[in-house]
Amino acid sequence: MTANSPYFVLEQTYEYTEEIKKSRFITYLTPTKGRQAAEQLVREIKALHPSARHHCWAFVAGRPSDGQQYGFSDDGEPSGTAGKPILNCLLGSDVGEMTAVVVRYYGGIKLGTGGLVRAYAGGVQQILKLIEPIECLIYTELNLTCDYAQIAAIESLFSVYNGKLRHAEYGERVVMQLDVDARHVQAFITAVKNKTNGQVNVKVVD
Repeated sequence: MTANSPYFVLEQTYEYTEEIKKSRFITYLTPTKGRQAAEQLVREIKALHPSARHHCWAFVAGRPSDGQQYGFSDDGEPSGTAGKPILNCLLGSDVGEMTAVVVRYYGGIKLGTGGLVRAYAGGVQQILKLIEPIECLIYTELNLTCDYAQIAAIESLFSVYNGKLRHAEYGERVVMQLDVDARHVQAFITAVKNKTNGQVNVKVVD
């Protein structure tokens, strides 16, 4: 998978609750784009459950293969029994931009190391069976200047190369800001030049 390859993300939040030996575990799985959004979600769920004993979490804040976008916490549970098992479940799904938070209301019975791992991973695993992720395309922004007579020819290429118009200014010529599937940028530029006999100026926005 390259940096321009699409990956899958969630469209909605999922919730799953189960009771294990009198402890109640509430699992949330939510789409979060970026570390800041992931950390904000953790704070919100902690505020939602202030009396819970533990709020353990893990996130994959970017594409699934980007190790710089991973994070996890055991939040007071024995090391390695909560955050890492949750993260391993997320990584096994090959879905990005999501955060799992598992809230535990302690019921007075200790679960042991293995029991904790199963409990914290279990809710996430149950949710992952239900999700219907969608494909997230990576786009490159382009600036394009053309004549009015060339607009239709250019727009006819949008569906071929996953392009979409972001903004347009109409003066003596038309200046378009476009988003094009990053995998197809060079092919799109070549196709535009071929369609317009090289009369259109196209630049990749850095």
